[in-house]
Amino acid sequence: MSRYLRTLFTLAFVQLLAVFVAAQDHYPRNWQTDVEHYRFELTLSDETDEISGIAYVYVRFNGAMDHFSLDLTGKNGAKGMTVEQVAEWLPDENETTDFNYTHSGDRLDIQLPKPTANGDRIIFRIRYKGIPDDGLIIDANKYGDRTFFGDNWPNRAHHWLPCVDHPSDKATVDFVVTAPDHYQVIANGYQVEESNLREGIKLTHWQENTPIATKVMVIGAARFAVQHAGWVENTAVTSWIYPQDREKGFYDYEEAVKPLDFFVHHIGPYSYEKLANVQSKTRYGGMENAGNIFYYENSVTGNRGIESLLAHEIAHQWFGNSVSEKDWYHVWLSEGFATYFTNLYLEHTYGFDRLKEQMKADRETAFRFESRKMAPIVDTTVRDYNRLLTPNVYQRGGWVLHMLRREMGDEAFWEGIRKYYRQYRNSNALTADFRTVMETCTIKDLGPFFQQWLYTAGHPKVSVTWTYDEAQKAIKLKLVQNGKMAFHFPLDIGFQDVDHNRTGTETIRVDQSSQEFTIPAAEKPARLVLDPDVWLLFEGIIEELRN
Repeated sequence: MSRYLRTLFTLAFVQLLAVFVAAQDHYPRNWQTDVEHYRFELTLSDETDEISGIAYVYVRFNGAMDHFSLDLTGKNGAKGMTVEQVAEWLPDENETTDFNYTHSGDRLDIQLPKPTANGDRIIFRIRYKGIPDDGLIIDANKYGDRTFFGDNWPNRAHHWLPCVDHPSDKATVDFVVTAPDHYQVIANGYQVEESNLREGIKLTHWQENTPIATKVMVIGAARFAVQHAGWVENTAVTSWIYPQDREKGFYDYEEAVKPLDFFVHHIGPYSYEKLANVQSKTRYGGMENAGNIFYYENSVTGNRGIESLLAHEIAHQWFGNSVSEKDWYHVWLSEGFATYFTNLYLEHTYGFDRLKEQMKADRETAFRFESRKMAPIVDTTVRDYNRLLTPNVYQRGGWVLHMLRREMGDEAFWEGIRKYYRQYRNSNALTADFRTVMETCTIKDLGPFFQQWLYTAGHPKVSVTWTYDEAQKAIKLKLVQNGKMAFHFPLDIGFQDVDHNRTGTETIRVDQSSQEFTIPAAEKPARLVLDPDVWLLFEGIIEELRN
């Protein structure tokens, strides 16, 4: 997801392990159950905002259970969902057996007639209806046309879909949508059917055969102009635009082909049946729904000014969608990755200087946020998961990957990224899993690096003074860290002549609050520059001491 919300917005290893164990979110996940598939049959109307649904939830039990729970927002005033029936569906007999259930708050608890055994499977059928109070946006678009758009992140799917609303429980999904025939319906996966049922009513069926999290399971129903924008390998790229924006939108969204091609060839195979880029009513700048990205209405301008936004949301198809964070506190594995891989795409397209410009901008954004709230990237104190979406996980998270690339070197870094994707594709990972994979591609122990940059708040702030010793033909540096703790990091020192041309670079390894360094130099440089290639998340000043 893009937080371009209308505008683009050392400790011991044992401590690191303790943080990994503690960094779990507060969702009451039941690991004795696994949802394998959903089938949502939804009816939409122009006369009312009420939707009616039949949900088939295919569940595998991994132990003895006498009940099963789903997330579904209950009736509260005019909005919320009313459950009409819960039953076991027996497809071979085409019949059902009713279950007793209670529905209170956001929880649907289903009583089972007898305890399950390991490996048992049950298909639950839930009939329900109501007006969504969130999750499914039912509203007129900017041209006054009625629309329906799923907008589930982080855990808002349960406002309109009975589900296990947590990224750790992925499932395949079918959406079967019945709606007035002036709507075109888009959803995850490939289109199985589009049929006119009777006068004025149309059924559209989409099927996603790759397991995905509920946060990225969506439908969109609106009047669209649709264009095939191109192919990448065997993946069709399409644009779904409000008819009034047809020409501009097709021009803008056609750019999506290029970042998709970059990520396929640099990370690994694309996981989904298609890539649809959809103009929508999402509350975010972009929402990375699996194979079915929703962009905010005013993303369409006709000037192709959303290249970074497109790249960010497409990068999420690998990181966030295919490899998903196992719990919310590790959302940097989604947002930090999408941020940095957008920058890598820009580097590939425009060169290293563009990357440096972007990393400088991201660094300043991270520092501005830190001046308001000092927190680590993996912040287990947050209870409202929307509040995790800050520059801490976006820009600072991207910076961690940038520094890891420097720490490991390009070849090892890319080897690790590809291996991480292969290992956790269509699954879930925690930060510890990522670290473990990356360590297989380097001889370095990355524990201190991960502890310092992901589980510790703040960043290095350094003051450097220097002199040139003519007799020794050497530069004498003194570096002082101006914070409460001493960060460990490599720092490049650039030598410049009087015309600001770089004449050399030396790297020092900083690991103390105050250190002195001697750097051989045949002649005195006109000036020294800290971090000339923008590899370090730090603030620093350097000054020559003159006699």
